Amino acid sequence: MRRLLGLLLLTVPAMAVQGVLLCFRGSGKVRFARLYWALVCWVLGMRVRVIGAPASRVAGRPVLFVSNHSSWLDIPVLGGVLPACFVSKSEVGRWPLIGTVARLGRTVFISRRAGPMAREIEAMRGVVSRGDNLILFPEGTTSDGSRVMSFRASFFALAAGEAPPIVQPVSVVYDRLAFLPANRATRPLFAWYGDMDIASHYWRLARYRGLRASVLLHQPVDPREQPNRKALSREVWRIVADGAATLRQNRPAVPIGLAQQRPGGPAPAEQRAAPA
Repeated sequence: MRRLLGLLLLTVPAMAVQGVLLCFRGSGKVRFARLYWALVCWVLGMRVRVIGAPASRVAGRPVLFVSNHSSWLDIPVLGGVLPACFVSKSEVGRWPLIGTVARLGRTVFISRRAGPMAREIEAMRGVVSRGDNLILFPEGTTSDGSRVMSFRASFFALAAGEAPPIVQPVSVVYDRLAFLPANRATRPLFAWYGDMDIASHYWRLARYRGLRASVLLHQPVDPREQPNRKALSREVWRIVADGAATLRQNRPAVPIGLAQQRPGGPAPAEQRAAPA
């Protein structure tokens, strides 16, 4: 209950501050959003370990941070690390309080249906064209955290053109629970997927202390080095999946680059099927 009260005491004034910052140009709104999400993690008792560094813009080209997605916790964890806006499913925009917070963070809402996707890609292009970085979850949904599902190549339509955004693969794994290494039995406690409601998931996780998320920021990828967006989605998926597998196995992890993905070499241990 104290954590929930702390979140409310943090969020209500933060909404007012961010609402004012959105009226002005500059990076103040981006820095404040990162501070807010970092404080949310602190209130939740979530320590965040970062391996690697966020990519920087190259010749004014913004960055697409492409990550796996297993929980609503990914939002505060990545939001506190990356200077970027989120892309989220349209349902989130209708949630009480959370939807308002997401809008103040300049979240781009997309539908799971195929029809409106082209229009929503254009909305995301608008965000990128004004120089903002984006955080993408191209799995299109959350999972139980035991593997990284196939990436939807349609998300990578953003990484097109003569000067496309830089793409940085990101692996996120929740690897500590009650100060102990998470395993197959305990890691699903972090996952939020299917028909789970966020309230019951929060209360179940709130019983524990000593939580940790590991964020592995891989080497940036230039989309122009890939023949098409499907090839780009496959390469980025392999990097994200390989990094996530390493983190889940509690092995030492380092950022992965394309040079380490040998053509014809072994695929990540968790691979089930090639991305569509």
